[in-house]
Amino acid sequence: SHEKICRYIARESELVVVSVGYRLAPEHKYPAAYEDCLNATIHFMKNIEHYGVDPARIIICGDSAGGNLAAAVSQTLAGRSDLPRLRAQILIYPGLQVLDFNLPSYQQNRGVPLLFRERAAFFALQYLNGDALHMQEVLEGSHIPPDMRLKYGKWVSPD
Repeated sequence: SHEKICRYIARESELVVVSVGYRLAPEHKYPAAYEDCLNATIHFMKNIEHYGVDPARIIICGDSAGGNLAAAVSQTLAGRSDLPRLRAQILIYPGLQVLDFNLPSYQQNRGVPLLFRERAAFFALQYLNGDALHMQEVLEGSHIPPDMRLKYGKWVSPD
């Protein structure tokens, strides 16, 4: 689905672009997509000399759910001394925070097409467990135990 943009980026930047065709939810639940992206990235990095790529110029990129995957893969690879270091990550409207759908950004943009607040929650549930059975609880924020909300609150606080 991203072939044209990948070709454009490769042509205009004169860089090698590797696009990973990962397994999709709901047929393939988490962590299938993450594992596909991680394994493809590790394979590429371990075999970089076969692609004629400068190991100091590796950038990982993704948009939407792919932005989430790019961030997760980047974090996983950050401490790996057996692989080249990533030069950068580019995250284009990434889906990074699905703990609280009542934060200001979700409230302010709740009716903005294309990804309405309800649709964002639906896709997050599809990605995590393959169904949207608990959609109302997620939108209300009642799916998070109080002790977990307290522990991680500083990461998702609107303050």
